Amino acid sequence: MEDQSVQKTWRYFTLFAAVLLLAFAAGCGADTDKESASAEAGNDKAEGSDQRIIAGTVVIADILDKLDIDAIAIPESEKQLAPRFDGLPTIGNAMTPDMEIVKSLDPTEVLSVSTLEYDLTDSFEQLNIPVKFLNFQSVDSMITEIQTLGERYNRTEKADKLVSNLQKNIEAAETVAANRKGPRVLILLGIPGSYLVATENSYAGDLVKRAGGINVMEGQDPEYLSSNTEYLHNSNPDIILRLSHGMPEEVVEMFDEEFKTNDVWKHFDAVKNGKVYDLEEELFGTTASLQVPEALKELIKIFYR
Repeated sequence: MEDQSVQKTWRYFTLFAAVLLLAFAAGCGADTDKESASAEAGNDKAEGSDQRIIAGTVVIADILDKLDIDAIAIPESEKQLAPRFDGLPTIGNAMTPDMEIVKSLDPTEVLSVSTLEYDLTDSFEQLNIPVKFLNFQSVDSMITEIQTLGERYNRTEKADKLVSNLQKNIEAAETVAANRKGPRVLILLGIPGSYLVATENSYAGDLVKRAGGINVMEGQDPEYLSSNTEYLHNSNPDIILRLSHGMPEEVVEMFDEEFKTNDVWKHFDAVKNGKVYDLEEELFGTTASLQVPEALKELIKIFYR
């Protein structure tokens, strides 16, 4: 399977939110320090007051909320978003947004993710809609994007605090795994009716590496590869992780049927030893999210129990 088609299978996005900045008025009796602080806050708000940002994915909406940035629209999702987004219009599925709705909202910018760039760029360009695709394909790239958003929207202090907390919790998890021998891990990413193998260059692969695991697909450039069960058996994984992309219950059923009917799987030591785990989509998506620390803790429990 070619890299583009593999990436295309896994791209999706959520609409972003626009920064609605509040005006400030300093109290007559406020002391100099309070006036200075209020003036700084007011300047931050004023600079972004003309921004109309659409959050293209749930992850982006979460980050905008933590940076105290408002939105004019969000993607459809079963996940509970922050109260600041209550009542906002939706733009449809992150992977296939309703471009007519997006255009009608007259955004100054739509924030989406780079894994959807190939699929969505033409549609945005044809309608002359400004869009920026953020790179969330690894933990480090997400952190860089958070810092960049903080700089662009005058939320540097909030971005620094968010990044600092993330890094502290990530480092704590990595420290737990540092002195242990990690297992050899096979990561399967499934959608209804099909599945791929995640390499170390995928977000899931990044998490496995940080938790001390050894990806059996090391040395591969693409994020995902088509599966070859004979080759995978020879890779001899200690643990098999199964992830779902959309419709998780259906994907788990598909995996169960595959493992039951394809005789190759019964020869895997991981299967014989009961080391096959279905991971929650909430923590293990196809792009990085603010739930990185929780995801790492879950992997460490699986790897070293």
